[in-house]
Amino acid sequence: MAILVTRPDERGKQLADLLNQAGRVALYLPLFTFESGKELETLPRKLERLKSGDYVFLVSKSAVDFSVKTLKEVGFHWREDLQYFTVGQRTAQHFSCQSEQSIRYPIEQENSEGLLALPQMQPLNGKQILILRGNGGREYFTEQAKKRGAMVETVECYRREPIIYNNDEQSSIYKRSGVDTLVVTSLEILHALIKFVPEAEQSWLKSCKLVTVSARIADVAKSQGWQTVVLSPKADNQSLLKTLLS
Repeated sequence: MAILVTRPDERGKQLADLLNQAGRVALYLPLFTFESGKELETLPRKLERLKSGDYVFLVSKSAVDFSVKTLKEVGFHWREDLQYFTVGQRTAQHFSCQSEQSIRYPIEQENSEGLLALPQMQPLNGKQILILRGNGGREYFTEQAKKRGAMVETVECYRREPIIYNNDEQSSIYKRSGVDTLVVTSLEILHALIKFVPEAEQSWLKSCKLVTVSARIADVAKSQGWQTVVLSPKADNQSLLKTLLS
């Protein structure tokens, strides 16, 4: 039986390669590409306006990549007097390598809830937070930070663009290939996957085991009809690989 990896960009391809190397049949189906966000040009100016000690939150590796590229192009350096945050260790490591800045992240719970539990988030009265993100996405952190007294501003650093496939043909190929496990790492991907598969194939889709990275995605998947949902303890590829092989 086979595993269908829907994680986009090189991380999805890498996970599929790791699974194949481990003796599991894995197919790669990215549903999005990432393009430059419409607000990227405002990033240097918004970083410059922050007060010393204010917070910058990078939501993903893509947010890091697009913001780093933009700042390099204009010769703007990451300020050393700001505090930087991500929700996960891998994104933190990636940002640290690119920026040479220290960064904080939740160790136990790599999501918005974990981030909000950090000591630096208690409380946030008068603190300015700049969120570097993609188009769409979850608003929970923004809403909670504002309730705690923070002033929050966002920069759309990248946008997700759907990849166009021949849906009927592609989904039939995956069904015939024996796909019985799906890897879904965001709500946007879950909704795109449901839309991607034709109505006649929906029962097959929902019968597959779904491996995901957050309880929130798992709950939505179950509400959409999935019976078997497995939660990886973290969102990085090594954690997903271990979950899929166990």
